[in-house]
Amino acid sequence: MKNLKLLCFHLSADRAYRTVVVGLGSVAIVSAGVVASATSAQAQAAYGSYIGVGPSFGLTSGGPTEPDETSGVLAVRYKFLRSPLSLRTQVLIGDNTAFVPTISYDIPLSWQADAYIGAGVSVVNGNDTTPVGNRTSFVLQPGIDYALPNSNLILFGNAIFAFDAYRSVDKTAISVQGGVGLRF
Repeated sequence: MKNLKLLCFHLSADRAYRTVVVGLGSVAIVSAGVVASATSAQAQAAYGSYIGVGPSFGLTSGGPTEPDETSGVLAVRYKFLRSPLSLRTQVLIGDNTAFVPTISYDIPLSWQADAYIGAGVSVVNGNDTTPVGNRTSFVLQPGIDYALPNSNLILFGNAIFAFDAYRSVDKTAISVQGGVGLRF
């Protein structure tokens, strides 16, 4: 009987020892994985690419025949992974259409927001004025994106400065856009 009790104690101790070893081994493997995949602590916006819609308001005019305009905007952002760069395109749709592709440098503000500055060109289709003027021009586009927590929605807002954007006068066209996007 004494031998049976000693055998049961030995088996029980052996089982407890194996459980502790397996548990510690699992913790060590998980910890090693976390440490190996850790990167420097940099804020990165918690979202990527999106497509959105909203209004666009022209703040300037080129004269009596080139008034400021209001239109709709279709905005697309493609975020390059592991890079602070994005490709952005805004299509301003109204009496005339303007296509504004830019490449932007993104500056993370928090896990949900980033500011950016983009450079590109505005291409105007037709002769009528758009919020970014009525001729092809170089543009700068500062803006901000905000990811709504626990959703796939993005709020975006930006300005477009289109240099020498009017046919009748050498003047910069300024427009502001904003809206809601859906992350993809």
